Amino acid sequence: MTAFKARHVGSLAAALALTVAGSAAATAETQDASKDSNNAAADLREVMFVGNNWDGTADVIKPGGDLAKIGRINVVPDKEERIAEINADPIKWIYFTAIRNGVGEGHDQYVDDMYSTPDGSAMVVSRPSFADVVSIDLATGKINWRFPVSGYRSDHMAVSPDGKRVAVSASISNTVHVLDIATGKQLGSFKTGDKPHENVFTEDGKHLWNMSIGDVNTATDAPWLDWTKGDRKITVVDANTYEQVKVIDMRERLDAFGRKDLSDAVRPVAFTPDESKLYFQVSFFNGFVEYDVASDKITRVKTLPKNPATSEDRTTWVNDSRHHGMSMSPAGDKLCIAGTMDDYATVVDRSSLQEGPLVTASKPYWATVSGDGKSCVISESGSDRVTAIDFATGKKTASVEVGDHPQRVRLAKVPADWTGPSA
Repeated sequence: MTAFKARHVGSLAAALALTVAGSAAATAETQDASKDSNNAAADLREVMFVGNNWDGTADVIKPGGDLAKIGRINVVPDKEERIAEINADPIKWIYFTAIRNGVGEGHDQYVDDMYSTPDGSAMVVSRPSFADVVSIDLATGKINWRFPVSGYRSDHMAVSPDGKRVAVSASISNTVHVLDIATGKQLGSFKTGDKPHENVFTEDGKHLWNMSIGDVNTATDAPWLDWTKGDRKITVVDANTYEQVKVIDMRERLDAFGRKDLSDAVRPVAFTPDESKLYFQVSFFNGFVEYDVASDKITRVKTLPKNPATSEDRTTWVNDSRHHGMSMSPAGDKLCIAGTMDDYATVVDRSSLQEGPLVTASKPYWATVSGDGKSCVISESGSDRVTAIDFATGKKTASVEVGDHPQRVRLAKVPADWTGPSA
């Protein structure tokens, strides 16, 4: 072998050795990163957050079984500072007082909706009376960041499938803000109909749906005055650009289906697992509507039983609700309905729309799904409890006492050994 060839063979061998070593190091680094990620996931436990709206707290409970309480979080650690700020601004004070006397039923609204960050280190909460969203450190109970929404009231939220963005309805400015869940920085926003309410990201993360409900605390509740409630519609936007993709006016669809008697204020909703159908509740109605997404048509309407003890005076129903709260089983074969003003919850077979037993509940305000997917979990705002109902049997399986006026209930993640803030 010539000296030239020997030098190049040696160089090639060295290069190969470096490549192999580098590849091995990269593989080891990837494996270490994967282990770190798995370890981080293993260090978290699934729980349920329960927002006690009038209490200014959130209970953390087991996500199934006996729903046992794990800990409690003060979601208004800055209450004195916020109240002082409101008292110093006449306009803020007027709205703060109006919220208390209107949608708050004589109470301040301290927590509407809440989610955990992907790493389980914080709870992100919308606080209607303070018109903001805050991130609260689960270890210390202190506020990480605060985002004041436009207007004077924050409402329902939704988290993107990857857990990195949170959308919040600013109900007075008819705006949805989308925030970075880790920093609170606004990533985008879009306009909606009057009084934006529920938000839902599609499973692929490509679209965000917002449902506006109009004015729900006016006394113009007679059916012929429904037009006074404002511009109510579903706004669908691109979840990356926040540009409007579609607007759905349910008034037109309801009329075409022959239900001009029903309000077009879309309340809680539930998509089927394949997102081909949307089920939703509307103001003043003891039942729900089925909407086919592809054909853009209402396909069925289900009327559920009335409680004979419930007044037929619409002005006595909380914020124009009759039924408020619904969820769907993971298999998509059952719906769980919270019959708010009729004081019951029931599981409905999605194929036949036949309801199961009417489970007595005190002003149930929300419905979600347990961690194992076997139960519907409702908040009983009238008795300060959270209750589980088995999807298979339709019967109550567990109930636990929580704080004052529980509303939203969400699955979340916290550190495995967490029992409450150290402070």
